[in-house]
Amino acid sequence: MGRRKRKGGGGNGLLQFLPVLAVVVAMGFDYYATVFVFLDHWIAGGVQSDQGLLHAGVFTWITFMCSISFFVAAVSDPGSVPVNYGPDAENPQKEVTKSRSCEKCDAYKPPRSHHCRVCKRCVLKMDHHCLWMNNCVGYSNYKPFLVFILHAAIGSLYSTVIFFCDLFQTNHDFSVRSTALFYVLSGCFLFFLSLTMSTLLGWHIYLLTKNMTTIEFRAFLRDKWLAEKSGQKYRHRFDIGVCNNISQVLGPNILKWFFPTSMSHLRDGTQFPVSSD
Repeated sequence: MGRRKRKGGGGNGLLQFLPVLAVVVAMGFDYYATVFVFLDHWIAGGVQSDQGLLHAGVFTWITFMCSISFFVAAVSDPGSVPVNYGPDAENPQKEVTKSRSCEKCDAYKPPRSHHCRVCKRCVLKMDHHCLWMNNCVGYSNYKPFLVFILHAAIGSLYSTVIFFCDLFQTNHDFSVRSTALFYVLSGCFLFFLSLTMSTLLGWHIYLLTKNMTTIEFRAFLRDKWLAEKSGQKYRHRFDIGVCNNISQVLGPNILKWFFPTSMSHLRDGTQFPVSSD
């Protein structure tokens, strides 16, 4: 069974890069509004004061990490199936993680791999196709994706706190329509961003601790329901314990967990340890 030559990425159309541009613009606006408007207006002495410099420095670092992580996740290959991959008859996992064939790629795909209709290829340990990155989130870029949403959630909540501190602790001339409109739109934007990113972060922390992907979660609910219906306990087959689950994605060195480019612990993504339960 041969493997067809496929193009990666989310497509060649210019429209597919508009969501990516929207994310970049949103990060730029958030940084500008937080540091040079809300923070500068809230703290006496503005950004030039000691307290202002501290807040600005912390928020600049968060924005920097958010930007770098987003870039790494967006441009990285999410995980390509090896060209010569084929099912291993001697694989001890064969009874629980059987390889399947992909009709669209005309090739075998490893366990946990799925075909992306947008990228038009199979992706190792595929979680989902992210419109905002114009890329899939899979085995090879899941860590930078996690680091991105972590810093995005922290940054948006930080911005929201500074926004409300400025709004309620300082005086504003809201009789000026442009000022009132800017604060209303900024408040709505930060609230929506904080809610979205915090929810997304919480969801993926749950998946990380269970060693599941978004795609696998759907099957997990069905299998768990069937097991409980028959009076049995069910555990996701790749759930090997919280600590092992986390280190499998972020790496064994806790000091490198939040560095999006530290991915030397990743292997070929075709085999995964399974639970003994």
